[in-house]
Amino acid sequence: MEHPHLALVVDDEPQMLDIVTFALETQGFASVSAKDAESAWGLFRNRRFDLVVLDVMLPQSSGLSLCRRIREVSAVPVLLLTAKSGVQDRIAGLEAGADDYVTKPFHPRELALRAEAIVRRTAVAPAPVELVHGPLRVGQDAATVHGRYLHLSALELRLLRRLASAQGQPVSFRDLLLSGWQIDEGPGGREMLKTALYRVRKALHGEGMPRAIRAVRGVGYELPHPGRD
Repeated sequence: MEHPHLALVVDDEPQMLDIVTFALETQGFASVSAKDAESAWGLFRNRRFDLVVLDVMLPQSSGLSLCRRIREVSAVPVLLLTAKSGVQDRIAGLEAGADDYVTKPFHPRELALRAEAIVRRTAVAPAPVELVHGPLRVGQDAATVHGRYLHLSALELRLLRRLASAQGQPVSFRDLLLSGWQIDEGPGGREMLKTALYRVRKALHGEGMPRAIRAVRGVGYELPHPGRD
């Protein structure tokens, strides 16, 4: 019998915990819940989760702070729950390392399908193809520069992998949005992409690739061949 995916659900409202847990169960997830960031962190450190569903507004320590903490040690997919739907709020979530978000109030079916899609997108392929780009190596579940692991979210890794697969050629905004979020261009899409790629560029720069990832005006972004001016 196939084991269900395990999700960590973090929300300080008991009713919301029940709604999210039920929604995930409809897609075959098992769930563990926590009502605050510290309790959630304790659970996260002691178990292996396939997904974290995290409310942004938590008592004492925010959901965004917990997301950053998780991202320092893991690439597990993080789905944020937020009462704010503005572009800047979505960007703040991406900057914290989240993979996707759902705005409250939401339909339980939408949350369940988004959760299932995130886990499916980030599942490791049986025989991942490694892309080599100078000192950069990008696999299905990790990337390294000179053998040193890059701390990237699953979303950021998907974007880097798509850029590396283009072999130095520009990749369009639309292509990158589809690769990262499976969405076409929409309100705030390019700002979300810019924020996510800033994090990837920062990680590459920290490992000795300062000229990696360039914006191509009116087109998208490129990962130039090493040594190219």
